[in-house]
Amino acid sequence: MKTPVFKKFNITMALQWLIFMPVILPLCVIFGAVQGVVNMVEKMAQRMWIDMEL
Repeated sequence: MKTPVFKKFNITMALQWLIFMPVILPLCVIFGAVQGVVNMVEKMAQRMWIDMEL
């Protein structure tokens, strides 16, 4: 069985990653943080509702 030969390096794909990574990464971090805050507020509201019913 032959060893796999490295594929030709795709320079255009590398350039796209280099250009869009500074845009995509902060968006992902911000979206994750906002999603975490929303989930925590939702859990807190549910807990408050359960505690007030007792």
